This record gives sequence, structure tokens and C-alpha cells, in this order.
Amino acid sequence: MKPSLPVLLSVTGGYVDTAGYLALQGLFTAHVTGNFVTLGAALVFGTSGVLAKLLALPMFCAVVFATRLASLLVRPGGGSTMRLLFGCKVLLLIAGAVLAIHLGPFQSGDGWQAIVTGMTLIAAMAIQNAIHRIHLAATSPTTIMTGNTTQVMIDLADLLRPQSPEASATVRARLRRLSAGVAAFAIGCSTAALLFALRGVWCFLVPPILGLCTLLISHPPEKSP
Repeated sequence: MKPSLPVLLSVTGGYVDTAGYLALQGLFTAHVTGNFVTLGAALVFGTSGVLAKLLALPMFCAVVFATRLASLLVRPGGGSTMRLLFGCKVLLLIAGAVLAIHLGPFQSGDGWQAIVTGMTLIAAMAIQNAIHRIHLAATSPTTIMTGNTTQVMIDLADLLRPQSPEASATVRARLRRLSAGVAAFAIGCSTAALLFALRGVWCFLVPPILGLCTLLISHPPEKSP
């Protein structure tokens, strides 16, 4: 697997989560459990988007479940199955962009327009999360950075104590990999925020492009005859 794949997925995760949060009245589309917090805030302060936040986790779970079943039923090869799933994610990102641009901007998170758009984006990111667990389990998470950041701090602390060259090399390699993922996620978040501020819902044109790049990168090299 090319090292740029998890980095690109992290950019996508940060971008879609931030764009969705800004455009859809505080809906997390990648880090879906964050909607527990925003749901509580919406109930306390009377802001919009309660129904979307309630539907977020069931939608996410249903799509992850369906993705796993699809990966078990369509098994010509791990690589081709993964590319098929990435293709489905791209189609959902395209649909999400069309919905956001055609139906947005969203003044309320309670309207069907915002809910349908949000659930489409959540479905796309659910597939990305499922792909990570099924096909890329050896890599770091790409849609939530709490665990990655925790491990980065642990590794930095470990480097301060004496250890064997082999152990030090292992820690440094993991530190580089996790730091790249966190940085990529942050780049995705900041880019989405900037483009939303400048172009509003048109910022949703970027995720399908990122998805297509991911699809191309995930294609294994052809074997020589």
C-alpha cells in the first residue's frame, strides 16, 4: 500500500467533517459520535438539527454493516474489493456535492434538504471508516485524531528515555506516520473552513476530487507479463 493513501484519506476525513459541520448546522459527518455532544447542545440551547444528529449514528452503523456484507459477498480479491468500495464512496461524495449545491445553503438543520445531504455525506464517510477497518487496519485512523494524537505524545515521551536502536527506530517510524496523518487531517479541516468562508456550499466540489484521487492511488500496480 502506498504511504500517500492514508494521508489522502485523512485530508478527506478532516475536509468532509469540517465542511459538513459548517454547512449543516453543526452536523459531524465523519466523526459521527461527536453528534452526541452537539445533540445535547441543540437540546439545551434550542438550535436546529436535532433530527439529523439523532439519525447520524444509525445511518453510519447501517452503512458500515452493509459495507462489511458487500466485502464478504464480493471477494474476487482484497484490492479489487477495496477499489469497488472506494468507488461507492466517490459516488456518494458526488451525490452529496450535488445535493449541497442544489439545495443549499441550509439555514436550518431540521429541513429535509439538510438531512438528506447530511445522511449522504455520512454514508460516504461510513464507507471510508469501514474500508479502514477491513482493508487498512494496519494504518492509523483517518476520521478521528484523538487516538493518533495520544500515541504521538506517548512516542515523543518514549524518545526521551534510553532504548535500543531497534526500539527507537520503531517509535520514530510510527511517530512520522501518525504525525503525517494528524497534519493531513488538520490541512483538510483548515482548507474546508477557508473554502466554505469564500465559496459557501461550493466547497463540496472538493471531496469528490479527493475521492477520485484516492481511487487512483488505491489501484495496485499492474503485474509485468
